[in-house]
Amino acid sequence: MASSHHPPHFVIFPFMSKGHTIPLLHLSRLLFHRRIKLTIFTTTANRPFIAHFLGWKSDDPNIIDLPFPSQIEGIPQGIESTDKLPSISLFPAFATATKIMQPHFEQALDNLSNVTAIVSDGFLSWTFESANKFGIPRLSFLGMNNYVGAVCREVFSNQLLSGPESDDELIMITRNDFDKPLNQRVPIMGPDLEFIIESGIATANSYGLISNSFYELEPLFVDYLNSDPKPKVWCVGPLCLAEPQPPTVVEARVHQQHPKWMGWLDQKLAQECSVVYVAFGSQAEISKEQLEEISNGLEESQVSFLWVVRKDDDETNVVVKELEERVGERGMIVREWVDQIEILKHESVRGFVSHCGWNSVLESICWKVPILAWPMMAEQHLNARMVVEEIKIGLRVETCDGSVRGFVKADGLKKMVKELMEGQNGKEVRKKVEEIGEGAQKAMAEGGSSWRTLNELVHELQSVRGSDVSKGEAYIPVDDLHLLKI
Repeated sequence: MASSHHPPHFVIFPFMSKGHTIPLLHLSRLLFHRRIKLTIFTTTANRPFIAHFLGWKSDDPNIIDLPFPSQIEGIPQGIESTDKLPSISLFPAFATATKIMQPHFEQALDNLSNVTAIVSDGFLSWTFESANKFGIPRLSFLGMNNYVGAVCREVFSNQLLSGPESDDELIMITRNDFDKPLNQRVPIMGPDLEFIIESGIATANSYGLISNSFYELEPLFVDYLNSDPKPKVWCVGPLCLAEPQPPTVVEARVHQQHPKWMGWLDQKLAQECSVVYVAFGSQAEISKEQLEEISNGLEESQVSFLWVVRKDDDETNVVVKELEERVGERGMIVREWVDQIEILKHESVRGFVSHCGWNSVLESICWKVPILAWPMMAEQHLNARMVVEEIKIGLRVETCDGSVRGFVKADGLKKMVKELMEGQNGKEVRKKVEEIGEGAQKAMAEGGSSWRTLNELVHELQSVRGSDVSKGEAYIPVDDLHLLKI
């Protein structure tokens, strides 16, 4: 490492998934506008998306391709992003395979000069070892809120899930708020658990943790996490409020055809019709039976809706085609990738039926759209608790058996959609999300808490360049899950 008089230079390494990549590209914009040199690592197939998103040339030398491993069992050749996996069950194999990229990453890193810090997705745990080899501070990015981090730390350090007999018995959360293997009373070691532990250890020993959140949203949980000296949490979000895309990209968009769904939303606004937006992310796997109930519930609600359907198979296509025929102009179903922020910004959109991925929650907050929470996987169940119980910007979908993972029937969906859009509870969460949305914008504006925090982080990292502090600590052994601070 060179002396601190060099201008800051950040390496950004997103995990190969749109939901993980996009917030780190938003962070890249924030750093770029502070005149910080950036080098972004990715793979060949993901390079065009990154270049386009940032408004850079496709052959920009500051984007470095690493070869993605081939011959991964179960994963078709050429798939380099989790949103294109045939099944989310292949995620552990995909994530584990990224370790093969480590020698290529280190070779490329060796050719860079004056690197201030590496910002790595937490899923790329092996970058911690690489950062230590080069004496570079590593900052982990997990893409989740501090409520989840604090709850997980408390739950696993105190073994709270080994107690209640019922999977739905409430402690501060329930066992059903976690996916396997974390929801097991005695988690069984396997690829999933090994991946979680490796990611957790690397994050716990990194220089810091970059949080896509703002302090005023969850001060209790940020303070709880920062009561431990390491890793320090740096709240620099919501990152989706980063500076807009460079003019080259904006100008290009002007010449693109106005998407049909945006034209449809314009029509609804002219008709003074409120629209509920329905989207469950790119990786949720929804059964045909559940799709049929969603279809019937939206039809019976009599509310105008825009439903983005990611799955493209014969069963799904039959369900949505029949719905389109039944509801006519009252609903629109989109089977393409959409700009979700543009949809949430639209004045006609007054509610969001969401899986509660953290990016989606933040986008709802920033554009002041209340949520009907329907979590599907990963930490989404905890996000839903935060949305409904902690910050109170949404309602929860009604399951037929009361379980957080229960089946949702058409009547339950109809009831809660109408409550969100027209009921008293809907009015209350709408008021709350407008209040919190104002706070998010203030946090990101010049002089706001997130704006100041990012400046402080850059300044601090420059001051430790070349020092022993920047070299981090070696891996520590973890024998039991409850010892891991996630």
